[in-house]
Amino acid sequence: MDYRRMNDTCYVRIDKGEEIIAELLQVCRREGIRSAVFTGIGGCSRAELQIFIPDKGVFETEIIEGMLELINVTGNIVSDDGQLFHHTHAIFSYKEGSEHKMAAGHMKALTVLYTAEIELRPVIGGVINRKHDPETGTGFWCFDQAHQR
Repeated sequence: MDYRRMNDTCYVRIDKGEEIIAELLQVCRREGIRSAVFTGIGGCSRAELQIFIPDKGVFETEIIEGMLELINVTGNIVSDDGQLFHHTHAIFSYKEGSEHKMAAGHMKALTVLYTAEIELRPVIGGVINRKHDPETGTGFWCFDQAHQR
């Protein structure tokens, strides 16, 4: 991974074999970024997609592998008690036999095949924190002063 910060934006190149979300969180830690949004493109070899099943109260994970053209990855990073958390979605195109397919949804992890190019934009003028949601076991954006750390 390599990146450059230009004005208020980090331009991040993530290399073969690296995991996109982990690398973005690493940039945030290095740069002191507590909340941000990001978007990007590239190629992946593996994606862990998740979907929340409300009646079961659990996330189901599906793994897809192969040449996955990363059409778009978009998400955000927020803080909670000094920890960083992500909420990431992506869409891929790929071939299965002679058919062109697509897969999309919430991402747990994305492994780069050859490169990914991500624009990471820190929140300016404040911090977006995370508020725990007991129904899903995840967190949502919180703007309350009590959560501003």
